[in-house]
Amino acid sequence: MENVDQQMPALTTLTEDEKMLQDAARDFAESAIKPKVQEMDEKAKLDPELVQQFFDMGLMGIEIPESYSGGGGSFFMSIVAIEQISRVDASAGVFMDVQNTLVNNAFLNFGGDDIKERYLPQLATEKVGAYCLSEAGSGSDAFALKTSAKEEGDHYVLNGSKLWITNANEADIFLVFATVDPGAGYKGITAFIVERDFEGFSVSKKENKLGIRASSTCEILLENCKVPKENVLGEVGKGYKVAMETLNEGRIGIGAQMIGVAQGALDAALEYTQEREQFGKAISDFQGVQFQLAKMATDIETARLLVYNAARIKENGNKFLKEAAMAKYHASEVAENVTSQAVDLFGGYGYVKEYPVEKYYRDAKIGKIYEGTSNMQLNTIAKLLLK
Repeated sequence: MENVDQQMPALTTLTEDEKMLQDAARDFAESAIKPKVQEMDEKAKLDPELVQQFFDMGLMGIEIPESYSGGGGSFFMSIVAIEQISRVDASAGVFMDVQNTLVNNAFLNFGGDDIKERYLPQLATEKVGAYCLSEAGSGSDAFALKTSAKEEGDHYVLNGSKLWITNANEADIFLVFATVDPGAGYKGITAFIVERDFEGFSVSKKENKLGIRASSTCEILLENCKVPKENVLGEVGKGYKVAMETLNEGRIGIGAQMIGVAQGALDAALEYTQEREQFGKAISDFQGVQFQLAKMATDIETARLLVYNAARIKENGNKFLKEAAMAKYHASEVAENVTSQAVDLFGGYGYVKEYPVEKYYRDAKIGKIYEGTSNMQLNTIAKLLLK
């Protein structure tokens, strides 16, 4: 019974730095993002002023070391910030999520000193990044990609197209996956750093989406796009490792986005049910409504604990593949269910754009699709259970 007085902190207990960032992100979301949410959703475009404010707030380079002009923070700090931004707007949440958990982490984990010195200060202070893996014929089967990279002298020539690229309209730095040897399967895949102004690179069709409408999702085209050899991220033929390890971290980020969406919907439902009167009293006084709210809150807390736990495990340097898959899977399920119940609680008002829950409902759906569908997460979990 030694150290009986030594208490372990709860998963939801934050350090002082984590709490400060959580509060700052929440305040920024409420004051700067919330007034623009409806207009951005209708116009299907992030406000350019908001993009710059994300950098000014230090929210685009949370884990980038201070020596590269970043925040010098932790992965968990990124997660709590993504949750708070997504609580107000999922489009803004995924904007900073992709930057922090996919793009920045790929550079931090696989970039050499030259690449880090060239790109991390830009990503921390002024330039948006995008992650380009998916293609028309390679979604869940990510490594069936067709985009090719041919070596020519001191550069590679890339040809092909990428679909569903988040942040494509705002981005200047693109992490593009292409194969140097189609016959080698996944062993030919290589990660390339492509800048927007590179010859042969262009951003094409923007998708008109159900939810996260202000987040740009576009096709990108590579037509004899010249990429210097020094812009290979990691090793030639090892791009699959860059992709898989980065996506595993990204899934925790999507989990954070989904608990933010669910919490935002619950917050709106709590406020509305206490104001809306039927049969002479607030509808929150009815036990049936109270039970719905209680179940919603409980489901969100289970998802939050899974997400926070996965983030802590990752941060401690331990294996987290199963936990990341569970976090993303469950948080996405919870977000879809909670936002649907929030619409129900609003009744007819829940179905109109004047009230916030119809947008939360639309925004939640993508959680079960991108960065690995729910079925792919279940597949991953089952494999790890049965190995």
